[in-house]
Amino acid sequence: MAAQHICWKSLPPVFLALTLLLLPLSAFAAGPLRVGFFPNMTHAQALVGKERKIFEQKVGGEIAWKAFNAGPSAMEALLAGQLDLVYVGPNPAINAFMRSKGKSLRIIAGAASGGAALVVPKESAISSAGDLKGKKVAAPEKGNTQDVALRYWLKEQGLNIGRDVQVVSTKNPDIFIFFQQRQIAAAWVPEPWLTRLEQEAGGRILVDERTLWPKGQFPTAVLVARTEFLQKNQEAVRRFLAAHLEVGEWIGRNPREAKAAINAQLKALTGKPLPGRLLDDAFSRVLLTHDPLSAELMTSAGRAGELGYLPRESVFPRARVREIFDLTLLNGLLKERRHPLVK
Repeated sequence: MAAQHICWKSLPPVFLALTLLLLPLSAFAAGPLRVGFFPNMTHAQALVGKERKIFEQKVGGEIAWKAFNAGPSAMEALLAGQLDLVYVGPNPAINAFMRSKGKSLRIIAGAASGGAALVVPKESAISSAGDLKGKKVAAPEKGNTQDVALRYWLKEQGLNIGRDVQVVSTKNPDIFIFFQQRQIAAAWVPEPWLTRLEQEAGGRILVDERTLWPKGQFPTAVLVARTEFLQKNQEAVRRFLAAHLEVGEWIGRNPREAKAAINAQLKALTGKPLPGRLLDDAFSRVLLTHDPLSAELMTSAGRAGELGYLPRESVFPRARVREIFDLTLLNGLLKERRHPLVK
């Protein structure tokens, strides 16, 4: 039997709209949707959604997931056109946005607040920033969100990085080993690494980053879209965002099952699941939110600028950094659900 071809122009407008809505993701984008994320508790929506294949079901197509250690390397992949969407910390996103003169990406939703702290050995006498003089302190990657938080805090405490204290930039698994071996005096890390340092490597929290923010909230992860992909694949991004919201709500209703899904992914990605109590404590320190916390994010951007991490004004004016947000699709979905809009 010969193949039958549809004459799209002959279809009634309403039927055409419904037909397009039901098309699989491949009708909107060539190949699988490429999504970056980290094996961190602050990326819980990605971990749970990946484990339960919720995103694939919602968008109606394949998703190619790519795990990263920290934001700068994820942003390099996005700038190279290797990612379409990525869960990432705010500071690397801002840096990449400015480097591309505002063209490369847009923050389309929030993902997490909290879940980061400065940890020191339990037996050490370190009780303040001054006690870190002459010592090594670690953060996941130079320019990542925890690295900016650490360096800004040290600066605020009157310490000169390089002269008074040495900041070591390395991967979270290596930070864990260095901490165990007491080759570093402290580390500013995200969950679940901060709880692992605390419970498995004999650490204690010196500074919970939540205490440094007026309302105790600050963005540790946001959802970013490559601008070109966002412009050409609005429906695909809208469906992914809908799944992002649904996963966050599901986690809130089903914490036990959510933690099991997170642990399954952590085992698959790092080779080791977390013990029950450790998982519970790490989970409790992270607030999942679709709100990008734009005011706090802009404050964080200012701090990164003070540290010299952002491009010069001649490359991209700081006053235009707020253009990084495109919350149109998110607010459309929130309006449909009769939830408060974000800005």
